[in-house]
Amino acid sequence: MPKRILEGVVVSDKGDKTVVVKVERTLLHPVLKKTVRLSKKYHAHDEGNALKIGDVARIVECAPKSKLKRWEVLSPASAS
Repeated sequence: MPKRILEGVVVSDKGDKTVVVKVERTLLHPVLKKTVRLSKKYHAHDEGNALKIGDVARIVECAPKSKLKRWEVLSPASAS
């Protein structure tokens, strides 16, 4: 099965080699038929501490690296 790739905005870069990425998605409410925005934060491994707050990041699933980190930043060179 292919690994999932998500895109979001970096909301924190305080941890060493770690960024917190906020990913937003939209869905149609089943009863109200209204568009609803949902967001979730993911902790991702950033080996080079390259990303800063406000940057757009693409993250990919990986093996667990710590208690919270299950994602890693997709390097810009490999993003095609």
